[in-house]
Amino acid sequence: MGSAKKSTTAARKARIEEMRRAEQARARRNRILVITASVLAVAGLTAGTVALVRSQSDDNTAADGKGTGKGHFVTGSDGVRTWKGTLGRTHVVKTVNYPMEPPVGGDHNQVWMNCNGDVYTKALNNMNAVHSLEHGAVWVTYTSKAKKADVDALAAKVKKTPYTLMSPDDKQKDPIMLSAWGHQRTVTSATDPNVDKFFAKFVQGEQTPEPGAACTGGLGQ
Repeated sequence: MGSAKKSTTAARKARIEEMRRAEQARARRNRILVITASVLAVAGLTAGTVALVRSQSDDNTAADGKGTGKGHFVTGSDGVRTWKGTLGRTHVVKTVNYPMEPPVGGDHNQVWMNCNGDVYTKALNNMNAVHSLEHGAVWVTYTSKAKKADVDALAAKVKKTPYTLMSPDDKQKDPIMLSAWGHQRTVTSATDPNVDKFFAKFVQGEQTPEPGAACTGGLGQ
């Protein structure tokens, strides 16, 4: 039993490391996409490109939560809440108001937040973070009520784990929460065994809509 578990863990680590190396090759291409998106955003501020931006907005209508779809959470015996319903995956320019905080999926910005063990000290734009979840990342969030020792310990864990990111979120209901695409749970502390269980199951887990997609070459703070 122990041998099989070690073998599974080793295989998962090897697969993540392989994808991490592949990201480096994709990063150059992704940077071009990010730069292009940034240029379009800046160009949208000029009168000559108003029509283009308006056209993009009309084509990507997913504001006010429409891109998330109807659904609700169902809590499993393991304490993980699973979203039962539709989670849109369209790239949009309008703001999406998600029905949960932090969001676990839905239409999102075309640029993801870097999630290669990135720890952010400021709240993120949900629309960028959701794109990271689509790539198979686990998102650790915390409020001002979380203990500093727990925040520091979780940050250390995230920094050494590819396909994870961490940020504060004072809008969420619990001090520490973990989110993946379509899944979420609350944990009591950094030493809660459910932290490791969630990471093991959902970092590049079966729920990932785009397995192997890059977690670098996106946005950072």
